[in-house]
Amino acid sequence: MTQDETLLMKAIDRGLDLGAEYVEARLQDDYGYSVTIRNDKVIGISRSRFKGVGIRVLVEGSLGFASTNNLTLEKVLEVVEKAITRAKATSRFRRRRIEFSKERLGKAKYSVVEKKPLLDLKVDEAVQLLLSIYKSSRGALREAKLPSMLNSLRVSIQEKLVVTSDGGAVESRIPRLYVSIGSTLFYQDRVLQRFREFGGSGGSELINEWKVDEVVMNELMKLENVLVKGTTPPGEKVDVVLGPEVVGLIVHESAGHPMEADRILGREAAQAGESYVKPDMIGKFKVGNEHATVIEDPTIPGSYGFYLYDDECVRARPRYLYKEGTLHEPLHNRHTATLFGTNSNGASRAMDYASEPIIRMSNTYLAPGTLKFEELIEDIHLGIYVKSYMEWNIDDARWNQRYVGLESYIIRNGEIAEPVLNPVLEFTTGWFYSNIVNVDRNLEFYPGTCGKGEPSQGVPVWFGGPNTRLNKIKVGVLK
Repeated sequence: MTQDETLLMKAIDRGLDLGAEYVEARLQDDYGYSVTIRNDKVIGISRSRFKGVGIRVLVEGSLGFASTNNLTLEKVLEVVEKAITRAKATSRFRRRRIEFSKERLGKAKYSVVEKKPLLDLKVDEAVQLLLSIYKSSRGALREAKLPSMLNSLRVSIQEKLVVTSDGGAVESRIPRLYVSIGSTLFYQDRVLQRFREFGGSGGSELINEWKVDEVVMNELMKLENVLVKGTTPPGEKVDVVLGPEVVGLIVHESAGHPMEADRILGREAAQAGESYVKPDMIGKFKVGNEHATVIEDPTIPGSYGFYLYDDECVRARPRYLYKEGTLHEPLHNRHTATLFGTNSNGASRAMDYASEPIIRMSNTYLAPGTLKFEELIEDIHLGIYVKSYMEWNIDDARWNQRYVGLESYIIRNGEIAEPVLNPVLEFTTGWFYSNIVNVDRNLEFYPGTCGKGEPSQGVPVWFGGPNTRLNKIKVGVLK
């Protein structure tokens, strides 16, 4: 047994001695660096390390949590006592005792393979990469101006050891790389803003795989064309095709969040929001048609939201949130699984050692089909293709939503034609999933940091999908 395992086991023993029904000890170490530049000037370089122990206990039917960055045995045992005191203080206010589902917990050790160690990517190399993106992008524009580009790169390593009093013991190491490019384009009285992100788990080889410089430069050239030549969308209802980035955001917000079990139970109502889903709707309510299958899968290799075991030592697996249009399976931890009379599906995650594990998404996507993109649009007489978005919003219940297109085009007689400036789409969750005509086979993912909880926690996620064709809808114009 390692020194870290010994420390956590002593914490568990102390908790059980003090009357806890369950004790969970998590040693988590998050470290790395970030670089930020504005145009051609470096405005920030920072290194960080956030290491400590989080203790969660179940006492008298109530949960208590406490943490420390002091890793001496004396301090960790004090934190155990603090967590137990907090649990007891709230137990008498509970109407129903908290219980954890019985699970076959993992005893495992895993790490993400790095072809090139991520920490071998030096700060000066990161700076040069971000500078080259700005220079190549500015040089590629002919008519539009690029007055502001804010670029950042973040290297982060997450090492974790979780031990539970009922037999779980999982050690993991996940290196993640993240690049964000924020651009503002001007042409006469028109303006476009683009925030493009790249993220995944792995080593510094991801830089070459993503080809960030080339992708950003080509995209800004296309956005310049939209800015300079973009027309208003047709006034009548038209067929609409949404690109994977837009589809991914929609499913993250309108399938992922409302299918978090704590949100369904009202746990997040005063924090991150509500859900249109009610417990008795699972397995019964039809929210969409046969094309509406939304999958949540932490186990995708190389993904930004990757993990193989959650922070309760439950093995991760793909979860079908919507299955052919029917609400199928919420995201669960061991507590909500008990309330729903099922098993946990491994959705418990914490941002860092000082954060309590809560139900979180990982990699959420609309299931792809078999069509080529050309086949998806070949019989559209008049339509719009919205490839990316500039802004969006959705209500607390995850039902009414609005998206403003960024790189968008007219579809005419089955072909991509002239650009469209800022088409606006407004619909409900039910309308979207019920009006999918078809999807193509081009599954793509985009990274993000998903926020939830109080205090707020941000965790890495992917969202994505295929190009998706919708029935005719009235398209608005941004004013």
